[in-house]
Amino acid sequence: MTVAYRPSGTRSFRCRQILTAATALGSVAACFNLNPAHKAHAQFRPQQIQINPGRTSSPDEPATFQADKVDYDDNEHTVTWSGNVQMWQGDHVMRADKVVYDRDTGVVAARGHVASIQPDGSVIYAHYAELTGAMRDGIMMHVNVVLPENGKLAANGMRRTGGKVNDMSRAVYTACAICEKDRSRAPFWQFRAFNATQDIEHETIDFRDSYLDILGIPVLYLPYFSITDPSAKRHSGFLMPGITPHDRYLGTYFTIPYYWVIDDQSDLTVQGLFSTRTNPQLSAKYRNRFNFGYLNLQGGIAYSSLRSDSYTNDFGNHVDGGNGHGMQGYIFANTQVSISKYWRAGANINLATSADYMRNYRIQGYGADTLSSNVYLEGFGTGSYSRVDGQYYQGLNQGVISNSDLPFVLPRYTYSFVGQPDALGGRFSLNTTDFNVIRSNGTSDMRGQMALNWDRPFRNRLGQQFLLTLHLDSMVYRARKLYQQPNYYTTTRSNTSGQVLPTIALKTNWPFVRTFEHGRGSQLIEPIVQAIYAPNTGAGANNFMPNEDSLAYEFTDSTLFSLNRYQGTDRLDGGLRGNVGVHANWTWDGHEVDLLAGESFQEHITHDRLPYSGLDHTASDIVMRGRVSPNQYFNFTARMRLDPYTTKVNFGDALFSAGVRHFRIRGGYVYEPVTPYYYYVSNYRSNAPVPLYSQKTNELSGGVSSDWDNWHVSAFARRSLSRKEFVSLGGDLGYNNDCFGIDVMYLKQYTTIGGQQRNSSVLFTVSLKTLGSFGLK
Repeated sequence: MTVAYRPSGTRSFRCRQILTAATALGSVAACFNLNPAHKAHAQFRPQQIQINPGRTSSPDEPATFQADKVDYDDNEHTVTWSGNVQMWQGDHVMRADKVVYDRDTGVVAARGHVASIQPDGSVIYAHYAELTGAMRDGIMMHVNVVLPENGKLAANGMRRTGGKVNDMSRAVYTACAICEKDRSRAPFWQFRAFNATQDIEHETIDFRDSYLDILGIPVLYLPYFSITDPSAKRHSGFLMPGITPHDRYLGTYFTIPYYWVIDDQSDLTVQGLFSTRTNPQLSAKYRNRFNFGYLNLQGGIAYSSLRSDSYTNDFGNHVDGGNGHGMQGYIFANTQVSISKYWRAGANINLATSADYMRNYRIQGYGADTLSSNVYLEGFGTGSYSRVDGQYYQGLNQGVISNSDLPFVLPRYTYSFVGQPDALGGRFSLNTTDFNVIRSNGTSDMRGQMALNWDRPFRNRLGQQFLLTLHLDSMVYRARKLYQQPNYYTTTRSNTSGQVLPTIALKTNWPFVRTFEHGRGSQLIEPIVQAIYAPNTGAGANNFMPNEDSLAYEFTDSTLFSLNRYQGTDRLDGGLRGNVGVHANWTWDGHEVDLLAGESFQEHITHDRLPYSGLDHTASDIVMRGRVSPNQYFNFTARMRLDPYTTKVNFGDALFSAGVRHFRIRGGYVYEPVTPYYYYVSNYRSNAPVPLYSQKTNELSGGVSSDWDNWHVSAFARRSLSRKEFVSLGGDLGYNNDCFGIDVMYLKQYTTIGGQQRNSSVLFTVSLKTLGSFGLK
């Protein structure tokens, strides 16, 4: 349930506008006759009507009537209005064919197409109504109530008390649409009750002796049932419970959540989890939205009786069981506050006593590599951005990532500036990212870094487009324990190092464009040539510079013309090199074919890169990309990197999607001769990489989906061809209409985390509009 806000202020004659709109529903007569010759008006002081003291309406508020005809009977002391009668007093509005007002008793009797607009926006229709006390007390016969969210109530009769409580007999409630062709036909679902009470003040509707009907057939009997009034934006109360019949760690468990509306800007959800295999857990989620920011807090606590077994990980190492036994807990918090127009601060805190506790109690976030936390201050200016933060990480898969290997970053500072075009037609930019990394097991280092860049685009009469780039990188380091991960240098001394690397680049695009099919299509052939020069630094290894942000090297079509193909700036591409490519594009009548092929040539070969980087020779691997989208029914994108010396493919991926209305099939493929994630697990400088690194990444995935009318179905699978096993598979089947939804989802994960492989999961969900959703896992 999301936090909502109601606008402040007083209600006006908006109710009359709602009433006018309500007449279009068909339950009220058509438009009012606005001919002045047939119009009569009467207005009198409210003391002539018996208004109970203490009500919301003021005793001095006038009750106003408007009708086509008015009759006064001095003998009976009545006033009769007929023909498109409108009546409003305070925040109550009523319309009827005929209204009789008894001046002695203060009773207003309305007949024929009676419609009453309530302060909450709901509309009550009736055949007959007797009201008094500023229309807050009385009775109605053959009642229909239109509520927000398409909620509908119907009853044989209703007694209204104080404008706060409506007691109904033989009541029916539904949020489904009523069949226009046959209004006697039962809706998809409805609640039938012997009697019902609508508490407007507390925003609830209580049913007694009720049945739930599906397609007119009773399927469930409830002696008592209570729902939140659909007019309520937020309401305290119990939410739908959840139940899981079987779980590997919890056995059978169920959850009971309670939602508490604290005030207009904050709420709290408290949930109890009870299982058959371990002790209960109490969790809570607090949310607050204020004028200058927000605060979200989520946490839980439990005394776990579960113990984790030791196991051997994929590297052949023995891993002890985690500390998920005993008192356990977690806290997730995020907040952000605006300090001024240009500055804001925030924090994202995610902590847990153990990864096993998160796994055992199904805490959201388990399955990721780490829990990350940070505190930050950031500012925004014209063309500039500044941020200082601190970061902390907690490993969630102790068999692969040890907490002692993860760093503290205290602090990290980032600044970026992009200037306006200068007098020479160029644009200047500046970037810096400085940090202090602390590890208990591994390299600890500090870095100061700055990058200056100037771009100057221009073109000549032949249509050639040029981009001249002047770039300067500079950094200085202070590091210790460089012999440990992730650097594995031979030195054991603390080291101060740095470098300054100037780069100059000139890129030329020469597009050749022609049109065809009478201007409806275009063809583009674009040769691209780029020359880059920078001093050859050997990628920083010779100077014992640490490496924190450039552990991966990516040479693909997207980085073919990049000045630096590392992900960060701890390692830089140097030396003299040239990049060439050809880009082709055909577009016509909604069809498109886009192709790119290119290669890089370098004077110096840098071996301080991952194997299969694509740049192991003077002439690099050939990178290619193709995208074909002939129509709305099919699209295909593929990329690859081909070694020209061995004709082997060192990287490839592909995605396609095809289908027609109500049916679609999707597929994907990815290939790489290694699994790069494992390269830095051990000392890659002195030892051969772990066997897991040399395993191919060779995966195929696919899915199919279909929908028709209110039904939907889908299925997917992902399989590792190199390991000859599935990675995941699943499916979904469901039905949804305007007021009802049912969904069954199946998921099977084959990934092993913490020595355990997850079993299959089945999630069954039923949703009734305005009532909520119920899930069975």
